[in-house]
Amino acid sequence: MFIVSLSYVKPLVDVEACLNEHRQFLDACYSKGYFIASGPKEPRTGGVILAKGMTRTELETLIEEDPFHRAGVAQYEITEFIPVKYAQGFERYI
Repeated sequence: MFIVSLSYVKPLVDVEACLNEHRQFLDACYSKGYFIASGPKEPRTGGVILAKGMTRTELETLIEEDPFHRAGVAQYEITEFIPVKYAQGFERYI
């Protein structure tokens, strides 16, 4: 499982210009079972994605397709972790 932390490196107006395409990218990743959750940080300095079902290399390749990445509006930090404790009901996401 991975935590992908996005940090905006351009003004929000530039981020907003890519937002619809970014959401379509997210929808496609959800439909393939790659993403578990996603959303903006508060304050709005970036976002977070929880991902699973792929290797780090595959995730890095997938991120290159994100419109935020292509437009250069965000930087990405990927943290891999192995959940050993989790809330009941969450096991289907592991």
